[in-house]
Amino acid sequence: MSTTIVVLHGDQTGEELLHEALRLLSVPALAAHLNLVHFDLSLASRRRSDNEVVHEAAREMRKCGFGLKAATITPEVQGDVGSPNALLRAEVNGKVILRTGNHIPGVAAVGATSAPMSVVRMAVDDAYGAREWRKKEGDDEIAFRTEQISRATCRAVAEFSFRHAQTIGGTVFGGPKYTVSPVYEGLLKEEMDGAARRHPDVPYNPQLIDTTYAMLLMHDGGPLVVPALNRDGDCLSDFVLQLYGTIAGSESVLLGFGEDMAQPTVVMAEAPHGTAPSLEGRDIANPMAMFLAAAAVLRYSPEPALVEGGKKIHDEVFEAVRQGVRTLDIGGDAKTSEFTDVVLSRMVASRK
Repeated sequence: MSTTIVVLHGDQTGEELLHEALRLLSVPALAAHLNLVHFDLSLASRRRSDNEVVHEAAREMRKCGFGLKAATITPEVQGDVGSPNALLRAEVNGKVILRTGNHIPGVAAVGATSAPMSVVRMAVDDAYGAREWRKKEGDDEIAFRTEQISRATCRAVAEFSFRHAQTIGGTVFGGPKYTVSPVYEGLLKEEMDGAARRHPDVPYNPQLIDTTYAMLLMHDGGPLVVPALNRDGDCLSDFVLQLYGTIAGSESVLLGFGEDMAQPTVVMAEAPHGTAPSLEGRDIANPMAMFLAAAAVLRYSPEPALVEGGKKIHDEVFEAVRQGVRTLDIGGDAKTSEFTDVVLSRMVASRK
C-alpha cells in the first residue's frame, strides 16, 4: 500500500526549496510508501495551458487527498492567469488554512512568546474575491466592496479550531470584531460559541480581533488556537509567525472538508512565504517551512510509517537548528543544501 501525494511545482526559490524537500521524501523508508504525481504549476506552464494544469492538479488531489505545493508567482496584470491558490482552494473545497508558530531554538522571539500559536483562518470568501467598484460623487470618488462569508465555512473554521486545540492541549482564543459587525462577523462568533458548547472540555477565551493582537504580544502561557476570518487570518498568521523570529519557520496547511468534520478530505501543504526572487540560485534560502510542509502532509497519511516519517522530519528540522545549523535569515551561515544534508543524514542515521 502506498499514499499518493500530488507534487505541485512552482517558481523561482519556491521551486528550489521544493526540490530540497523532495530529497527528504526520497529516503527509502518513506519512498517505499509514497507515489508522487507531479504537476508543473510554474507561471509559464499555467500560461501555456490557460490554467488547465491547475484544474488537472486539483482533480488529482481530490482523488488522492494529498498535495505538496511550491510557492508560485501570481501575476499582477488583470486578465492574466491569476492565483493558482484561489483555483485550488475552490476545486478541493478548501475551507481552512492552518499555520502554527513554534519556538525555534536559538532564535529570539518577540516578548514572552514561547508556546505554539496556531491561526485557523477561513480559506475562501471574505475580502478575497469580493466585488469592488467606484463611483464619482461630485468632486469626490467613493469605493465600494461587497464581501460574503458562509455559515458552512465559519463552522469549519470553528469546529477545526476546537478539535485542533484539543489535540495540542491549547485554548481557543480571539475571534472577529462582532461588536462592530454583528451580522457579518457575528456569524463566525456564533459558530465559535456553538463549537465551544460541543467541546466543553476545551478552554475558550473569545476576544475581539484588535484585543487579540495586543494580547498575543504579551502571551507567555500555553498553546493558543486563534480562529479568524480570511482577511484577518492572513494578516494575523504572518504576524504570529514573525513573533517566533521568521515566517520561514512554519508550514501552511490547506484543509478541505466534506460533511464529516472529523477528517479532512484534502490536505495540501506549502511554505507560507512567496517565491523570493532575490534569493533564487543563491543556495541561501531557509528550507524549514518547506520541510515542515512535507512533514505535515505525511502526518495526515493513513499509513503509520509515513505518520512516523512526518514526525521525524519535523523533529530533525528543529534539532538541526538546535545544534547550530542555521541559514542566514536566522543568524547562521548554512547554505540551503547544507541544511538539507544535515536533516537528511539525521533521518538516515536514525533508521540504522
